[in-house]
Amino acid sequence: MALRNIRVMGDEILTKVCRPVKENTPKIQQLIDDMFDTMYDAYGVGLAAPQVGILKRIVVIDTDDNPMVLINPEIIETSGEQTGQEGCLSVPGKSGEVTRPNYVKVRALDRDFHEIIVEGEELLARAICHECEHLDGHLYVEKVNGELMDTPDSDYMEEE
Repeated sequence: MALRNIRVMGDEILTKVCRPVKENTPKIQQLIDDMFDTMYDAYGVGLAAPQVGILKRIVVIDTDDNPMVLINPEIIETSGEQTGQEGCLSVPGKSGEVTRPNYVKVRALDRDFHEIIVEGEELLARAICHECEHLDGHLYVEKVNGELMDTPDSDYMEEE
């Protein structure tokens, strides 16, 4: 188990656009494993590579004991709308109300570099959108309706 440091708001790397992953290497596989370990250790449900200082288009998500890896994800369809509280491992101790699509379809590569299509609703849709935005240098705080709030619990999950 290898934990990586989670970068927090104010770190310039979180504002950068990530590069596509061109080949599956042992280093990429290690990064994916480390990202899952780091996410679980921090009680998150999603983590993007730039949050651990790597400018690669990789996200890991686990909203329902179904861990997934999305490499070079591209959102190809959205519909509906949901508004709810959202937080981020890179913005510790804070949350805010964010409106996102209620349904998302994304095309990506899995950890074996096979093309996959993932469809998600509600929390999974929120997590996919949130993590994909990290890959383009954006944080959820840019979308908050109103003000950020202090979270009452230090174990606040990334998206609740």
